Amino acid sequence: MQPYVLVLYYSKYGSTKEMAHLIANGIESAGVTVKIRTVPNLATVVTEAAASIPEEGDIYCTLDDLQNCAGLALGSPTRFGNMASEMKYFWDQTTSLWLNGALHNKPACVFTSSGSMHGGQESTLLTMLPPLFHHGMMIMGLTNANPALSNTKSGGTPYGATHVSGPRHDQSLSTDEKSLCETQGKRLGEVVIKLSV
Repeated sequence: MQPYVLVLYYSKYGSTKEMAHLIANGIESAGVTVKIRTVPNLATVVTEAAASIPEEGDIYCTLDDLQNCAGLALGSPTRFGNMASEMKYFWDQTTSLWLNGALHNKPACVFTSSGSMHGGQESTLLTMLPPLFHHGMMIMGLTNANPALSNTKSGGTPYGATHVSGPRHDQSLSTDEKSLCETQGKRLGEVVIKLSV
């Protein structure tokens, strides 16, 4: 099986999905194969099982997708300074991978989007890290080698790429935000290559 980086995200309004695809572009620019996956929506009351493959968009992630990846880019929108419950629910189901050390020493990075500049972007990125630490992954962020990190007037942090979508989620990613997504993906891809030698 050819090594690949898993770009795993949840997106409600589309911004995090767009970031995931930009990060995937960066990974591919480093010469690494990418799998883009998402997680299903959650309902407070389950009346019927959802299809295992969504009717449209990126397909749902399986534990095999996660176990067999050579690296991971993990994205979620901000929910009161935390990752979305849909993504947290997915990680709560990964105990079997934790027990066998399936993700040990694999590089990982995180990204997020929020409705406002002070919507908890950095704390969301930090809440996404504990599961990765528990799984023994190697965490990486963004360096100031990309001028966009210092120049951005919207999203972007050393912890990972971010985006401010606005209260109505209608603000497009800025040029700086796009650049940071692609830079983060390229850096992850380059690290995967170095670790595979």
